[in-house]
Amino acid sequence: MAEVHGTLRIAGIEPESFVDGPGIRMTIFVQGCPHHCPECHNPQTHDFKSGHNIDIAEILEMISENELLDGITFSGGEPFCHAAALLPLAREIRERGYHLTIYSGYTYEELLEKSKTEPAILELLAFANLLIDGRFIFAEKTLDVPFKGSLNQRLIDVQATLGKDRVVLWNPGEDYKDL
Repeated sequence: MAEVHGTLRIAGIEPESFVDGPGIRMTIFVQGCPHHCPECHNPQTHDFKSGHNIDIAEILEMISENELLDGITFSGGEPFCHAAALLPLAREIRERGYHLTIYSGYTYEELLEKSKTEPAILELLAFANLLIDGRFIFAEKTLDVPFKGSLNQRLIDVQATLGKDRVVLWNPGEDYKDL
């Protein structure tokens, strides 16, 4: 394993989660979000100046210490506002064979558009297995579909979608290890 350097601004880390993506996962909540969705589940993550910095090497050590983990989730806050900082972590996570889920208030199409001026966004997407996209809309809140906060959000199979002219959705009934 290569030594990974850098820091990340986070609101916190959930060492084991069953609700932030398939399997047992560690969820990393980045600090800072431009969306400010009404009734957001994590409003404490909105302020870009709050939270604290953590060394990426420290996060990787926490991951290594938990043999139960199937994957890692980047949530927030808005992970794609931290795309460049998340890249070394995402690369190492995938090299170690973990599944990577990313939540974003941006739609996939918005991320592609933003990546034209911020190439780290597309680079980060390329490491993801699953993208849960779209802003949280309280009027469409759901508890019936795993991993979604509201019905407008999509579960996107990123690896099947990249380079195609259409979005490929993932069904939570399918084995996530096939993503």
